[in-house]
Parts: sequence; C-alpha cells; structure tokens
Amino acid sequence: MEHVNTSGKRKTAIARATVKKGTGKVTINKVPLDLYGPELARLKIQEPLGLVPEKATDVDIIVLVSGGGVMGQAAAARTAIARGLVDFYKDKELETVFRSYDRTLIINDDRRKLPKNPLGHGARAKKQKSYR
Repeated sequence: MEHVNTSGKRKTAIARATVKKGTGKVTINKVPLDLYGPELARLKIQEPLGLVPEKATDVDIIVLVSGGGVMGQAAAARTAIARGLVDFYKDKELETVFRSYDRTLIINDDRRKLPKNPLGHGARAKKQKSYR
C-alpha cells in the first residue's frame, strides 16, 4: 500500500494524518516533531510512536491540525497517528495494544464543553444569593 489517510478529533481540534513508507519522520503542520510546541504536547503526540517503535521507524507521518487549543490539537494528532499506523499495517494486534494502553488512541474523545446557563456566569456557576 502506498499511503493511508486518517483523522482524529478532540473538542474542536481536527487532525488529518498521512502515513506512508519512509524513514520514521514525523511532522506536525510542517514542523518536525522534535521541534514542535510545548514539551507536554510533544510527549502526548509521541505516545503511539513509543508503544510500537519498530513499526514507527518504517513510516513517514505527516499531520495537519487545525482548530482548538494546543493540548486539544495534540490529542487529535495522537489519535490520527495511532489510527494511521493501524490502517497502514492492517494489524488487529496493534489496535489491541493501543486500546489496552488508552482507548482514546483509537476512538475520538467525544466530550464537549457544556453550554452556558442563563442563571450564571458559565455552565455550572450560579449567581450567589446573600439574603441580607
């Protein structure tokens, strides 16, 4: 197979990953993973690559992420990368490794922000009463 396109989502962040045969290069929005953003986000993106290093060194991964914040983009990118590796190798055992480590590596995190309510400043906060 030449290449596989996959996607991952977290809140409003959407990541699209292309996995193809290569030498182990990973780029996020045209930036090499070694130079990408905050260290915590970089470590989060590297999780699926660290679980199966022998398979990750044989492919090049290009990820384009848009929307959301830094950590939302990182979570979306890691889901897209994990799905891409599973689809590229067509390996059910690889999928079970990812699922046993963390379910959100394969399945999008569907949690969203709660809507604001009319009685307060946010979704849960309410205006205080003083009774004086």
